[in-house]
Amino acid sequence: MLSEKLRVALDNLLPDSGSDEGYLLHGQSLRDAAVLIAFTDRPDPGVILTQRPQWLRSHAGQVAFPGGKVDPGDRDVVDAALREAEEEIGLHRRDVAIAGPTDAYRSGSGYHITPVLGVIPPDLPLDPNPDEVEAWFEVPLDILFDPGNYQLHHANWQGQDRHYYDMDWQGRRIWGVTADIIINLARRLPPGWHR
Repeated sequence: MLSEKLRVALDNLLPDSGSDEGYLLHGQSLRDAAVLIAFTDRPDPGVILTQRPQWLRSHAGQVAFPGGKVDPGDRDVVDAALREAEEEIGLHRRDVAIAGPTDAYRSGSGYHITPVLGVIPPDLPLDPNPDEVEAWFEVPLDILFDPGNYQLHHANWQGQDRHYYDMDWQGRRIWGVTADIIINLARRLPPGWHR
């Protein structure tokens, strides 16, 4: 089963060579957040991503994992990721086989984001909340988690030189924090873990 393969992979992560945006924070306190990386349980697995509405004031139109801030009522980051996925795309927690959380990512916007890995049945009838999600889509795992499919870019942001990864997939731009989380995890998962 894919969920068991994912648990084994999490137990055997390669040494951390990734990076995050922590260098941009300058002593800023971080807010806890969690995202769900939902792998579809099929012979060639995919990963569910969302696209935020264009009209939002913050991160308009960006591609992201389902997720958000950890609320006071959440038991932990897993509970927060599952709650957010249900609120955003109608993914019921009963349909998610949790493999576990992985290393947190510090975003330049002040979040301590914990990715939670889980496996869902393929072809679930997801129902996105139009206030939070314009659309959801599935990207094949072998494409999404191949660092060779991303381009590394440099830019100056708030006086800081920074880098970011960027990939276009079927007209959708996967970049920024979402791409960084993917690249960091892809480099740490054992090669061929899902075969």
